[in-house]
Amino acid sequence: MKIKSDYANTPQWKELIVRSRLPEQLKCLDELAHNMWWVWNYEAQELWKSLDEKLFEEVKHNPVLLLERLSYDRKEAIVKDHAIMSRVKSVYKKFREYMDVEPDHSRPSVAYFCMEYGLSHVLKIYSGGLGMLAGDYLKEASDSNVDMCAVGFLYRYGYFIQSLNMDGQQIAKYEAQNFESLPIERENDADGNPIVVDVPYMNYQVHAYVWRVNVGRIKLYLLDTDNELNSEFDKPITHSLYGGDNENRLKQEILLGIGGMLTLKKLGIKKDVYHCNEGHAALCNLQRLCDYVKSGLNFNQAMELVRASSLYTVHTPVPAGHDYFDESLFGKYMGGYPSMLGITWDEFIGMGRQNPDDHSEQFCMSVFACNTCQEVNGVSKLHGWVSQKMFSPIWRGYYPEENHVGYVTNGVHFPTWTAPEWQKLYAKYFDKNFLNDQSNESIWHGIYDVPDEEIWKTRMILKKNLVDYIRKKFTETWLKNQGDPARVVSLLDRINPNALMIGFCRRFATYKRAHLLFTDIDRLAKIVNNPERPVQFIFSGKAHPADGAGQGLIKRVFEISQRPEFLGKIIFLEDYDMQLALRLVSGVDIWMNTPTRPLEASGTSGEKAEMNGVVNLSVLDGWWVEGYRKGAGWALPQERTYQNQGYQDRLDAAMIYSLLENDIAPLYYNRNKKGYSEGWIKTIKNSIATIAPHYTMKRQLDDYYSRFYTKQASLFKKLSANDNQLAKELAQWKETVAERWDSIHVVSKTDFVVSGVETGKKYSMQYVIDEQGLNDAVGLEFVSVKTDLNGEERIFNVREFKMVGHEGNLYTFELEFEPDVAGSFKGCVRMFPKNEMLAHRQAFCYVKWLD
Repeated sequence: MKIKSDYANTPQWKELIVRSRLPEQLKCLDELAHNMWWVWNYEAQELWKSLDEKLFEEVKHNPVLLLERLSYDRKEAIVKDHAIMSRVKSVYKKFREYMDVEPDHSRPSVAYFCMEYGLSHVLKIYSGGLGMLAGDYLKEASDSNVDMCAVGFLYRYGYFIQSLNMDGQQIAKYEAQNFESLPIERENDADGNPIVVDVPYMNYQVHAYVWRVNVGRIKLYLLDTDNELNSEFDKPITHSLYGGDNENRLKQEILLGIGGMLTLKKLGIKKDVYHCNEGHAALCNLQRLCDYVKSGLNFNQAMELVRASSLYTVHTPVPAGHDYFDESLFGKYMGGYPSMLGITWDEFIGMGRQNPDDHSEQFCMSVFACNTCQEVNGVSKLHGWVSQKMFSPIWRGYYPEENHVGYVTNGVHFPTWTAPEWQKLYAKYFDKNFLNDQSNESIWHGIYDVPDEEIWKTRMILKKNLVDYIRKKFTETWLKNQGDPARVVSLLDRINPNALMIGFCRRFATYKRAHLLFTDIDRLAKIVNNPERPVQFIFSGKAHPADGAGQGLIKRVFEISQRPEFLGKIIFLEDYDMQLALRLVSGVDIWMNTPTRPLEASGTSGEKAEMNGVVNLSVLDGWWVEGYRKGAGWALPQERTYQNQGYQDRLDAAMIYSLLENDIAPLYYNRNKKGYSEGWIKTIKNSIATIAPHYTMKRQLDDYYSRFYTKQASLFKKLSANDNQLAKELAQWKETVAERWDSIHVVSKTDFVVSGVETGKKYSMQYVIDEQGLNDAVGLEFVSVKTDLNGEERIFNVREFKMVGHEGNLYTFELEFEPDVAGSFKGCVRMFPKNEMLAHRQAFCYVKWLD
């Protein structure tokens, strides 16, 4: 027998989770680490740093990981350190005082659904602006102590980590998150077992674990399909943010909407209002419809209740940016729902089409959201108007400016995005009630009382911190890529902390025009290399892995940054995330934004800069249309000069160059004997005093309550009272009107001669309508339209008739009016259904234009 050289079986490894034991005196730190409250409280962040500064950097500021890796000796030393223990007790006391406040039940409760949340760079469940907005929203909901919960996904890989190769090509790397080392907790049942939500897909189920993120006082529930209960086809549903093909996207949206509602149901959570932050979550309304129908209501009755209590916020300004699904794919997963609702397949899929009877049209989640939500809103005033036009085909019979689509301009969470140095300065000079009254501009005027030297010193500290970070980051990157050391030394030497520093940091999509600055390379070279007034540009941002054009822009920026005349003057920083964003929005001097008009729905990075004394230079688009104040920043016009985009790009670039050469750089470098520019400080103060107070997340949250949540909750309460009596009555009334609508007709009319109308004279119209027994269920109005300078018909005036009497089914309507403006108009009489329980016209969008 020959003895084998090796002989071993395969080990059956078992996963062991060894938790670090904390001394009794430090156990409160585990509670602190598992609540994201620490993200927006700089005292808590300073506490984590004081435990072990070097280790805190190694674990990338993750307090859960920090506590796991603290050595036994270090823990013992901390317990004996009176200064640190005093800080531990102080921070925990502040946390408990915050957490122990009862929710404000005077305001409606809300369930919030979103595909991503930007809470901290530690928790990679976000990609960009949508997630930042959602994360800030939950933080402010916590600070404002409202009754809210939220639903999202726990992504195994999240969004990608970005690096650039030596040619400037973006490399996307996906790293798995270790859930046990994140500031999250499993949601368990009463017996301590993990809660599993079973979500129907076709003829089988997908099983999702539920994790909880404590966002201060708010609970965020995250669904996770990457578990042993699912097949290899379904585990990846929650692997990557916006990853996979269109079928995986549909599976994600089923999980978010339907699975999200099933999660709340399993947890016993009911809210007054259900808020879909983007169309990804629209199917939550489908599950709610099914639940109401299952409880005994018919489809139309269920729809009244669902619509009344649902809000859809759109963040996308163009139709192409919304999610569309082929009928065959949609039917593969959703084919069983019409029978559950008591409607036909065509009726069901028609709810996701602008033209319900067009079988060639794909199912659109955003259209479904519009049809199942009482209220719809954009995220800035301009975007509200853009959304009115974009969705207007859904509500035929009304012009875009007449439909109910509203807006709430985005804001940012002040404690998250304001550097501690600024927070301390505001606390020193502002009213003590400042944080509770952030939207009060008069309080912010306290900035004018701050000495100029203190403003300048604060700015320079943050600028130095940013420069130090850039130098460290570049050294690490070049060493990692084995770059030429002489070149990196030359680059680092050329970074000038005293130069005017401009940041352009955002998602690299073509409409954001990162290339604009490079329209005239020679002129740009003169600007950055001006010996008396040097300027530096910092770029950062990711392009979607499938966006070749966006990646091409990054490569072009990188290539230009490597040219001798731009080395150290134009810098691209890799892997733009929340941690880097915090440094940039507080460290640069100017925040620049150059979107193609009007494709910036809102944008919030410039609002974050405002909180930190950083001045905006931007196209008048998105939030800056409302935010810009003369003497508090710079703006490129909102109106286009050229239809040709190439010409417009060159004009906008020339304007930027001119502003830098003639206005911005001279103002920045007009230094007094104390070393700072009084004019620049004045611009900073104007910006903080007159712009910043209007773009806080507190103002945004308050707007959602005043414009949407409160009135929706009130209507839902009325409709659902007494076993949903009014919902049933309203549904029956709509059914009756719909049945008789086509037979309602004009019996007689008295009109005026259109060609003989003059200003200053009174005219009258009278219509007698046979309402077919509907009993005062319709209204009439005279609509006049005028063609604007762009050749589009716009509403000029709408005058409603007065119902002056009726006999049986015949109702008489009269209108008297006196024209006060001359010109060429078109006019027609519009008939519409009337009921005081309708939230707005589009809630029952039947229209008949009368001869």
